[in-house]
Amino acid sequence: MISNKKIGLFFGSFNPVHLGHTAIAGYMAEYTDLHQIWFVVSPQNPLKKKETLLPDRDRLYMVELAIEGNDKFRASDIEFRLPAPSYTIDTLTYLKEKYPDYEFCMIMGEDNLYTLHKWKNAEELVKKYPIYVYPRKDSVRPLNPVLDELLKKAEITIVNAPLMEISGTFIRQGIREKRDMSYFLHPAVWKYIREMHFYEK
Repeated sequence: MISNKKIGLFFGSFNPVHLGHTAIAGYMAEYTDLHQIWFVVSPQNPLKKKETLLPDRDRLYMVELAIEGNDKFRASDIEFRLPAPSYTIDTLTYLKEKYPDYEFCMIMGEDNLYTLHKWKNAEELVKKYPIYVYPRKDSVRPLNPVLDELLKKAEITIVNAPLMEISGTFIRQGIREKRDMSYFLHPAVWKYIREMHFYEK
């Protein structure tokens, strides 16, 4: 085990994982000091019935297909085993106990950064875990003194990754409209979606 290995945690529903996700993760792996990027697949919130959200294991499997053979990436089902709903602070606390030699960091879009003041135990989160931020179109920082104080205390690395405008919503809608969305997905992921008839209704 490499001591002090720096792991970037990329949280998401990955519904489905697409080239925008892997491009951002790839940029983080190549242009920052992160040693590895873990795709942390968020479980379905049992309190919310989302018709478009595929079962947890299918979304995890598609991430595995998309990153197969890349030792800088890893798919993680860690949140499937934690109490729901999953809070980032709880996931990080668990991971830190499980992998004490690793340094965990959060990867998030600029839009998520500006909601930090609404997160559970946000003070503890920013104190313990560095944040790597990639740009998102139309992200506007709200006027909020609580957020301002949080961001002052946070260790933030702004990463100048290309702006990615591909979204899961766009892909799911395209599939429903019977369009060829293969241009936006890893070939193995597209093949699996077609075989399983995901998102068609």
